[in-house]
This record gives sequence, structure tokens and C-alpha cells, in this order.
Amino acid sequence: MEIISANLEETKRYLQKKFENAMDFMARDLEVGGGKAALFALDGLVSKQIITLSILNPLMEAGSIPGDGSARLNYIEKAVLGTMEQKREARMDQILVLLMSGFAVLCLDGCPEALVFGVQGFETRGPDEPQNEVMQRGAKDGFTESYQNNISMIRRRMKTAALKFEKAEVGGQSRTPLALCYLEGVASPQILEQVRRRLKSYDLDTALGAGYLVSFLERGGVFSGVGMTERPDVVCGKIEEGRIAILVEGTPSAILVPFLFVENFQTLDDYLTRPFYGTFIRWLKYASFFLSAFLPGLYVAIATHHPEMLPEALLLKIAESEAQTPFPVMAETLILYFLYEVLREAGLRAPRSLSTTVSIVGGLVIGDTAVSSGLVSAPSLMVVALTAIAGYAVPRLYEPLALLRLAFLLAGNFLGVWGVMIGLVLLLMDLCGTDSFGVPLLSPVAPYNRRLAFRDVLVRAGWRRLAKGNAKVQDMPGSREIGE
Repeated sequence: MEIISANLEETKRYLQKKFENAMDFMARDLEVGGGKAALFALDGLVSKQIITLSILNPLMEAGSIPGDGSARLNYIEKAVLGTMEQKREARMDQILVLLMSGFAVLCLDGCPEALVFGVQGFETRGPDEPQNEVMQRGAKDGFTESYQNNISMIRRRMKTAALKFEKAEVGGQSRTPLALCYLEGVASPQILEQVRRRLKSYDLDTALGAGYLVSFLERGGVFSGVGMTERPDVVCGKIEEGRIAILVEGTPSAILVPFLFVENFQTLDDYLTRPFYGTFIRWLKYASFFLSAFLPGLYVAIATHHPEMLPEALLLKIAESEAQTPFPVMAETLILYFLYEVLREAGLRAPRSLSTTVSIVGGLVIGDTAVSSGLVSAPSLMVVALTAIAGYAVPRLYEPLALLRLAFLLAGNFLGVWGVMIGLVLLLMDLCGTDSFGVPLLSPVAPYNRRLAFRDVLVRAGWRRLAKGNAKVQDMPGSREIGE
């Protein structure tokens, strides 16, 4: 059935067949204005109180309604339930989607249309502080699983008619709703069209989170050209630079495109502190990135192939420690690396009551017992621990850093320092050759633009300078429109 039937019994049988064995399906027969009617909804998605007070009570008190089915529907829409959020719908597929989205549907006998009411009443989480993006001076509210609530949080911060929210949906079975958020006149129409096209290419049956969409929006490379954030203030700052945010129902995070590599090192706190401290923190993150990616590989490469590069005192300490352990440097570092990843995963997945126990046991077993028993050396443990801590300084890059660490570790073991250098060159080639919706991923560093690089990349300039012309992402050096 593509169009709703004018026969109420036929419509009722169709919906009951569709929701057969679904205990949450509710169908209420009514006598409205001297004619038959039925109200349909799904229990748990609607507010029964709103339905009773705003729909059932006015319908019961409406009295006699003259005319046929369509005339009665017009009267109910404008005179009886005129204060309700409602719309007409004749397509049965849309009625099914609306029912499963928390709407109530009123059908009248003899009318080939239905009235749909917004009476959602399911529980939602409040806008708590994001756990993965903790800020010292920023706002303490974060996105929730309801994309409509997320839209309102952005709208409260940007009171301009240029702010647009474009509705779409993905998933053949889940029909997950989402919203494209952008500033009209600021966002590139070409990039916006590319985003629409890539979302239409989504061919999975379900979309249970924003992460499902990332693979359809990015185009390869070690580092992603798609960013995610849980903070509405970050989204507001990004869309002012021409980016497009995608808010997905059921996910407390927003997708940001295009997303540049240097943005992995930027946080809102950088812009809420004084420029010299913001610049210092940013360089600290750059150093942490290189430390986390290259330190294990360089340590193994130098200790195994180039010991002459170490100072004599340090070399003797390392040699003394290694002489007391049964494993070579490479095996020690690799074992410690995997043990750390196992402990990290256990700490994340274990119940909160056990996470502290996992941390204590891990610290005692790896930190103290392993060294004192002579299974691993103290220098190797120090290198792995320092690498892990440095990785937490740039949490957005943790996933690619985990694999890069392993790759450079193997390259350093087999090829020495030259292997690490070859890996660095290949990494730079990948970064320079990757773009995000036509914008070079490494811009404005490569292609290099001195004004932009010393404005908000290498140096965090003051707000007097940042306020002079907002840099749009589509105007970055090397940006171009690309086809699909």
C-alpha cells in the first residue's frame, strides 16, 4: 500500500499486519464527530499524557462534525486540534517512518489522508560535559543522542538566519535522520554538494552511529579528513570557517568536514588563553605527536644498529640493563607495547568498579614486578611509558598513532635509523597527497602559506589579528573542486 486507503478498516489491517507481534504498537478506535476514527502510536516513543490532554480530550469534546471524511479532517485540523504540532500525510511509507519516530497518527473513515502529531515522549540524556573533550575554560555542555537537542544548542549560540539545518536520512532499514549544519554564504556550495552526494552513496541498511558514515565521507590516507566533536561551541567555530557539520540521531558527536591535519592539535582552550601560552601548548602537542610516533622506533634502531649515537654514560646504563634481561630490545619494547594496549583496552571496557583495579594491577605487574624480576629493562619500560603519555596529549590522533608506532618500531628494528627516516618520508608523502573534499589535508603548511601558518598553526595569534578576516577552509592554498 503506497497511499493510505480511505477505508479505515483496510488501513488498520495494513498497520496491524506491519506491526504484527510488536507489543508496543497501539491502536485506539474512536468515535469523532459522528464518524469512525483511529489513533495509532508506538508505546515508549510517545507521551501518553500529551496524547490524552492535547488529542483525545479535544476530540471527545468536539461534538458533531458535518461533511464527509476530507471535510471532517479539515475541521479537526483547523478548529479542534489547531494548537497541536501536526501535518497531513498520505504516503504509507512515510506514516510508518513517522510512527517509529515518536509521532501519533489519526485516520478518519472515508478520508485518504492522515493527521500526524509530534508527541514524542522518549527519555533523553541531558547535555552533560563531554568526557572525551574536557576543557578548562570552555562551556560545560555537550551534545546528546537527540539531534534535535543538538540543533537547539547550536542555534542558541549562533543567532543568525544564515545558519541552515538541512534534513536527510541514511540506512535502508534504520532510516536514521541527520542534519547538515552550515552557514549559508560561508560554506562552499561545491563542498556541500559533495557531502550530499557521498551521503546518498551510503548503502548500508543501518546507521547506528556517526562512525558508520565516516568511511563514506573520507577518501583513504593514514590520517582522516573527517573530524568529530562532542562540543557545540567547537561546531560553531568550525562552521564559521566554512565547514559543514553533520548531526546524526543517536550519536552525541558531530561530524566535521573538511577537516585539516593541523586541527587535531587545536582545542577551544587554545583560544581562551593568552596567545603566548596558546602557542606554547600547541608546540607541546606537536612535540608529543613526534615523540609518540617515533620514540620507540628510534630507541630500538639506535640501541640495535647505531649504539655509537648514544652518550657513553647512557649507553653503559642501557647495556647494563639489557644484560640482565632474557629478551632483545625489540622483543622487550614490542611486548611492553602490546601489554600497554591490552591494559588500556581493559581499562576502557571493564566496569567502572573494576577499572581502578585494572590500573593498579597493571602498574604493579608491568611497572615494578617486571623490572625487578628481570623480564624487561627499565629503559624500555621508560620509553613505552613516555610514548603512551605523549599520545594522550593529542587524543584525536591516538588510533593512527597506535599503528604508526608499531610500523616505525618494526622499521627501526630491521633497517635502523634509515628505516625510520624512510617511514617518515612515506608518511609525509601520504599527508601531502591526501585531501579532504578538495582541500589539502596538510594545508596551510603544504602548500605553504606564511600568513595562515603564522596566524593559527605555527603561532596562535591574538584575537585582534584573528578578527581581521576569517579564513575559510575552501580558500586554503591548493584547494580545488574535485569530482566524485
